Amino acid sequence: MTPAIAQAGLDVVIVDYNGVIGLQPTTDQWLRLAHTALWPDDLPAFQNAFWNARSAYDAGQLSDLAYWATVLGHHPGARRLRELRDADTDMWTSTDDRVVEVLEYAHASGLSLVLLSNAPHHLSDVLDRHPWRRMMTHAFYSARLQVCKPDPAAYQYAMNATGAADPDRVLFVDDRADNCHAARRLGLRTLHYTGRPTDLTAALQPLN
Repeated sequence: MTPAIAQAGLDVVIVDYNGVIGLQPTTDQWLRLAHTALWPDDLPAFQNAFWNARSAYDAGQLSDLAYWATVLGHHPGARRLRELRDADTDMWTSTDDRVVEVLEYAHASGLSLVLLSNAPHHLSDVLDRHPWRRMMTHAFYSARLQVCKPDPAAYQYAMNATGAADPDRVLFVDDRADNCHAARRLGLRTLHYTGRPTDLTAALQPLN
């Protein structure tokens, strides 16, 4: 460990993907997905159906087919199922270069980075092929763990992998307040990320 890292008082940063590294989908991307689903012209209703079954899908409890059949209320057919999965995955794969730059600096300074993300199987496989993934010592996805944040078991998987004995030397970064609250109850430091890379830089400021 370098002196700069020791001064930071951190051994590990556990970081969320969507809403931190990954950019939130645009309205156009949502509309594309709804159009692919042949959904009537009611985007809020589509998003409601999309999210209602998402936790089970993210936790690996539903296959691609079971998830989309639940969202749509009927079997989409093999071809449309592939189109839906691809359009869905595309919504979550744009990254924030500013955040990646901050994490690259932390990684180059010797800090261990771990990814902990709620994501279904196919998206997990796609994210593993992205260049930024190489910075991560470990990457944990809910579908592979079969548990989603904010379940304490998800954090425990990540903590066990890091080997960090002191949770106060671990920083957890997530865009959802409930996920941060759960991590804080386990003794981790937390940063509720709200879209400002400067906040992440500040949390790692002793590295500078």
